[in-house]
Amino acid sequence: MEKKRYYITVGSGEILPEKTLSEWEFEIDATEAEVHELEKLFRETDEESWENYWRAHIPFMEYDEKVNEGVDDQLRRVYAMIYRLGTEETKAHIRSMNIL
Repeated sequence: MEKKRYYITVGSGEILPEKTLSEWEFEIDATEAEVHELEKLFRETDEESWENYWRAHIPFMEYDEKVNEGVDDQLRRVYAMIYRLGTEETKAHIRSMNIL
């Protein structure tokens, strides 16, 4: 499959086909299938975040540090995929973040 250039914003989970559409953080070269896989990772991360949000608003539930680890793991998966598909500049930036 043919790879195309995409522009990624992790916080909002955006995958943009053109860099002028919005602010972006990372450049990747990906096939359509890889873009769908990254979209799925973003959705899973968002779902995990919402679960934590709602859980935090239940007053009788104790804080559990392991619950937050799920979001952290999902974000590591997102950054790992962005790193794998990223341009050299993207890879260098992610390495500098020490997230992987």
